[in-house]
Amino acid sequence: MATTKEIRTRITAVKSTQKITNAMKMIAMTKLRRAQEKVLSTRPYAAKLNELLEHLLSVSEKKVHQLMEKREIKKRLVVIVTADRGLCGAFNSNIIKAVNAYMAEIGNDTPMITIGKKGTDFFVKRNYNVIQNSVNVFSNLSVEVSNEIVKYILKGYLEEEYDFVEIFYNEFRNLLRHDIKQIRFLPITGTVTKDIPKVQTGYDYLYEPDVEAILNTLIPRQLNLRFWSVLLESNAAEQAARRMAMETATQNADELIRSLELSYNKARQDSITKELLEIVAGADALQKA
Repeated sequence: MATTKEIRTRITAVKSTQKITNAMKMIAMTKLRRAQEKVLSTRPYAAKLNELLEHLLSVSEKKVHQLMEKREIKKRLVVIVTADRGLCGAFNSNIIKAVNAYMAEIGNDTPMITIGKKGTDFFVKRNYNVIQNSVNVFSNLSVEVSNEIVKYILKGYLEEEYDFVEIFYNEFRNLLRHDIKQIRFLPITGTVTKDIPKVQTGYDYLYEPDVEAILNTLIPRQLNLRFWSVLLESNAAEQAARRMAMETATQNADELIRSLELSYNKARQDSITKELLEIVAGADALQKA
């Protein structure tokens, strides 16, 4: 049985850990609030851009844009978005497990782009065909970094290095839930985005210089926006997962402290009882002597 000194040392250590997990929970909550604000702030722009693109596609004489052309799928590109850090429950392990299983189906030599240190470490160490990786993206998340990744993807797609691009990421739903999503990024099919609400309008527009020229500018911009939304969703889901993980850890620390304090009190009582018995036994021995 542990001594009272050992139990006191453990209680002190658990209390120190509890302070850390509680602080991390508060930090994650603050970051989550900011991440949610960024997600919400992109929606008006995304909705208007979606409305404009749908109208442009409906009046364009060239019915199929080069980024909407269907090709025979000879080579795929898989993009996986994970976190740079752990301590966020099963956030990273679940999506890595899902992508690992998918890669086993389509071939482990399929080109990959990994975003986030956790995914990069896993797939690079196992010699997957990682053609590009981006780490520490979420420590200072910026549109410029997101656009650079999209630029790299578009370059390979237009040069026909791959014919199909899909993204795996964690979609933020609420504080308690995030879902693993697998979406097609390229080629674009149907409406440019299905998840952005349409804005109905009865107006007609005159476009200058011409519809095709504007489409060539706006479709890549829409892809930039879509990828940026993926990163924002993943970031919000990560902070929510970390907040819940740290809250659970803090609660577990509370329970452990109570259990250790109970053990400490029992050990202390046993020690006092043992000392009393020794004193009584000694007194009896002296009287008999």
